[in-house]
Amino acid sequence: MTALTRLSLTDFRNYASLTLRLDGRHVCLYGANGAGKTNLLEAVSQFGPGRGLRAAQLVEMTRRDAPGGWALAATLDDEQKISIHLEGAGSAKRNVRIDGAPASPGDLAERIRIVWLTPAMDGVFRGGASDRRRFFDRLVLAHLPAHGKASARYEKALAERNALIERGHVDPAWADAIEARLAEAGTEMAINRAIVLEALQIAIDARPEGHFPKADLTLEGEAEAAALKGEDFRSIFDLLVDAYRNGRRRDIAAGRTLSGPHRTDLTVIHRPTAAPAGEASTGQQKALLIGLILASATALSAGGSGPSPLLLLDEAAAHLDPDRRAALFDELSALGGQAWLTGTEAFLFEAFGDRAQRIRVDEGAAALTE
Repeated sequence: MTALTRLSLTDFRNYASLTLRLDGRHVCLYGANGAGKTNLLEAVSQFGPGRGLRAAQLVEMTRRDAPGGWALAATLDDEQKISIHLEGAGSAKRNVRIDGAPASPGDLAERIRIVWLTPAMDGVFRGGASDRRRFFDRLVLAHLPAHGKASARYEKALAERNALIERGHVDPAWADAIEARLAEAGTEMAINRAIVLEALQIAIDARPEGHFPKADLTLEGEAEAAALKGEDFRSIFDLLVDAYRNGRRRDIAAGRTLSGPHRTDLTVIHRPTAAPAGEASTGQQKALLIGLILASATALSAGGSGPSPLLLLDEAAAHLDPDRRAALFDELSALGGQAWLTGTEAFLFEAFGDRAQRIRVDEGAAALTE
């Protein structure tokens, strides 16, 4: 089991200084709105790849009026000690140390995998394709941390191509070079997405029937479709290169690149009704989201290629009836990782029994209550 057994914050959000000593059980944070519960989840999310559950800039997380940057420290499974800090209030780089030795943010992914669900994600099925794509890419990143680097390379090449076509005249040799880099990163992204989609669908299909409905997932994108059919890297690369080259005139007219993995959409079908998830009720969508997050955590645990995941569930319990809450806690307890949950009242977590620790959160402070 992967669990944090100590967490310390310094000048992070509304916390001047806080240390939590934990025993490895699940963690239930309760307190008034605005007390800082989500800030604690955000602190935990910084120990994984990416920008954290709020996708905030690093400097935004520094406590107001703090003299320097923020710092976080955690002990993993009573053994490994991990620290992250910003050297100054204006710094835009995380400094990571593992067991006292310098490390890179990418090294964190070898030790901690994190999956989260926040209220901001509740409208993902009714939102645009970009919302679903970001949601899915976050799941991919938890499974395959190298996906983040491929995405960054893709975004850089995409910006260069867009800047080129905005001029209205494209130098073919210049465009060829940019599009080759774009296709290379895009192929890697598409293959990563296909790998994780297949693992997720297997985990979903293996889930028990019950309070969190199953979903059928597909990716709407030519490169991803080719990857799901088993085509190799070169074939997908060539497909993208041809698409970019053949689409230059159209893209110049539009002023942007109209095809590629940055346009891919995730289609989610609510299996019990066979209807698109966006047409489901608010309650059904929430249950579907929780089911997807649980399936992702199950797939991570079953993959055997990394540590069992930490699950961060912000205000998830408050929107569930007592039976669904109990079912959620049972599923979390069956997984190999540690879950962190938030809610306004302690009674929301009664069904956890002694399987979880409770922490009361007040403004800038937190204390174990059991």
